[in-house]
Amino acid sequence: MSKRNAALIAATLVSIIYGVTFTIAKDVMPMYIDAFGFITLRVGGSVLLFWMVWLFMPKEKIARHDFPRIIAAAFFGVALNMLTFFKGLSYTSPISAAVIMVTTPIIVLVLSAIIMKERMRKRKVFGILLGLGGTASLIYFGNHNPAHAATNGTLGNLLVFVNAVSYAFYLIVVKKLMEKYNAFTFVKWIYLFGFLMVLPFGWSEFNAVEWSQMPVDIYWKVGFVLVFSTFLTYLLNLLSMKTLKPVTVAVFIYLQPLFASIIAIGLGKDTLSLVKIVSAALIFSGVYLVTMKQSK
Repeated sequence: MSKRNAALIAATLVSIIYGVTFTIAKDVMPMYIDAFGFITLRVGGSVLLFWMVWLFMPKEKIARHDFPRIIAAAFFGVALNMLTFFKGLSYTSPISAAVIMVTTPIIVLVLSAIIMKERMRKRKVFGILLGLGGTASLIYFGNHNPAHAATNGTLGNLLVFVNAVSYAFYLIVVKKLMEKYNAFTFVKWIYLFGFLMVLPFGWSEFNAVEWSQMPVDIYWKVGFVLVFSTFLTYLLNLLSMKTLKPVTVAVFIYLQPLFASIIAIGLGKDTLSLVKIVSAALIFSGVYLVTMKQSK
């Protein structure tokens, strides 16, 4: 298997895990753990996992001048990214949040053109717009539910958009680190700095959790979010970025609502419709156009 195909499989696995995560996380929040408290638990637990795994990995020394980039990656990829999304989701509707979140590939494409001087090929632009259209139709028409009311839609949508921009910056900032170091060399530092950043926001909510009142299945769901949705997905994303460009990794965000729908249909919690079939076709076409190799 080529490195590129392995990277594409890793990015697809991330989308599948995130597709499962949304349902699982909603079972935990806010009944058992509030949003910021859950983020503190996720990031803190991941710090322990990354440092434990690092003990068994080859050791590399990070140049002092690369730590500002690591701190920037922690801010954009962990702290600002997670805090704004969870808080924004609490104010706006899931439909609005999901539609805004999938603007990330477009933001990455624009930032890559500005910061990394990458060419904005028409094929990629068209693929991103196709995927955006398919995702928007899947989320809005395929999952429309008037019960999902927004308490402060304007603020919530703004925070989710900040999350999308933050993640786009992270993908670009971390790319330089991937070209220089093994992922385990710096990811433990990203999460350590990220944990210190989210701690002031989430400590009180984390401290308020009544662990004794938590059912066993919720413990398993918390464990899934910690090990698979945070630790494993972060590693898979980094491994895929070793080979793929930031905009290619970002476009896989389009697959998350698609896999969420497939899983829901498989569990009997949703039904197949023409809208979902057409949306899926648009999404896969968009991903194909962005990920296909440029002919020489």
